[in-house]
Amino acid sequence: MKIEILGIGCPKCKQAEANAKEAIKNLGLDAEVEKITDVNEITDFGVMSTPALAVMGS
Repeated sequence: MKIEILGIGCPKCKQAEANAKEAIKNLGLDAEVEKITDVNEITDFGVMSTPALAVMGS
């Protein structure tokens, strides 16, 4: 499973990343976490505000 953290690096974005990693650990999931900070890539997902998560590209 691939989980992408979409955000430019603000405190809320960092907290979303930490929360996602903790949830993955607690659930025992086999997941890859990727952080996306490029605004153009973020808007390609249709995201208008961050932080946001994309699970398996959705």
